[in-house]
Formats: sequence, structure tokens, C-alpha cells
Amino acid sequence: MAGGKTVAAQRDAWICFEDEAGQTLRPPKARTWGRRGQTPVIPVSGKGSGRVSIAGLTCYQPGRRSRFIYRTIVHRNRKGERRSFSERDYITLLDAAHQQLAAPIVAVWDNLNTHVSAAMRELIAARDWLHIIRLPAYAPDLNPVEAVWSHLKRSIGNLAVRGVDHLQAIIKNRLKSIQYRTDLLDSFLNHTGLTLEPDTT
Repeated sequence: MAGGKTVAAQRDAWICFEDEAGQTLRPPKARTWGRRGQTPVIPVSGKGSGRVSIAGLTCYQPGRRSRFIYRTIVHRNRKGERRSFSERDYITLLDAAHQQLAAPIVAVWDNLNTHVSAAMRELIAARDWLHIIRLPAYAPDLNPVEAVWSHLKRSIGNLAVRGVDHLQAIIKNRLKSIQYRTDLLDSFLNHTGLTLEPDTT
């Protein structure tokens, strides 16, 4: 990360952490209220009813308001349908971030096979405004986007939805509310123990 902060400072770039998550129609378990001795039961759709994949970027630059940019894809379990983001999907997210932030980007992400594939390396090489930093293996605690997913899961705990489109609409609503919470985005970065200022020692 130290090298990434130096590159970001030299290029006047944003540091954007990326991660992905998914949610099926079965909601995360969460605590709730109920009558003593009567466990509340919420009917949910069964397995195999589709899922929503989410890729997000928490974006930081000293002196600027923190940003959160995301994309969702609905999977309907159709034959031959891809069940995750492709290289093209990830680069489209980064292109959108570059346009919204109007500055170079230092993207920080893990070693997912789609992130390190030959196709992805070719897409990255074609963008002179993009610099990639890879997180160490098994280091989710260094990625503030992980806290976004945790916050999202808590907000939809025990939530019964009518279908995958309803689920996507709720997820987008929850994520949009996070976009307006600069204090929340900053707290996610602080929780990692990382700082934005380059090390001058």
C-alpha cells in the first residue's frame, strides 16, 4: 500500500479499494424481537431462485469527499449464464469511476483470478490513468469495502423479498444511502488502520 499512496500523490489520483459480494434470496440472519417462547418465522424463497452480485469501490483522496461507486448484476440461474463479474464488468466499473472522479485511479484489490487474468492485464494496460495495487493474500481486514458488505448484510437481515428483482432494488437502495454517508465511508477506511498520506520517512 505504501507504493500505492506514493503513486496516488504523484499522479493526484484517487485510491479506490475494490471488492465484490453476492446475495441470494435467503436473507442474512439477524436478531429481532418476538413473543417469549415464539421464534419469529419469515418465509423466504427456496434455493436456486437467483442471486445478485455486487462490485463496489470505496474511493479516497486527501482533502476530498470520500465516494462509493458500485454495480450490480442479477443472476437468474439460466443455462450457460455467468455467475460472477467478468473482466469486462470490472473494467466497466473502473471506467465509470474514472469518469465520475475525473482523475487517475490507483485501484487496490485482491488476487481473484478475474483480477489477475491475461484479459484483465490487457484491459489495464490500455488505460494509462489506471494503476493497480494487489492486497496481500487473505487480508480482507485491509479492504474497507468489506465493511460496506457487512453494513449492507446487517441492513437486510431477516428481510423477506418477493424475487430477485425486488432484492436488487433493495440492495441498490441500501447502497445508495451509503453513498451519501461520507462519515461512514471514512470510518470503513479508519477501521483498516490504513492512512492516505504517503510515508515521507
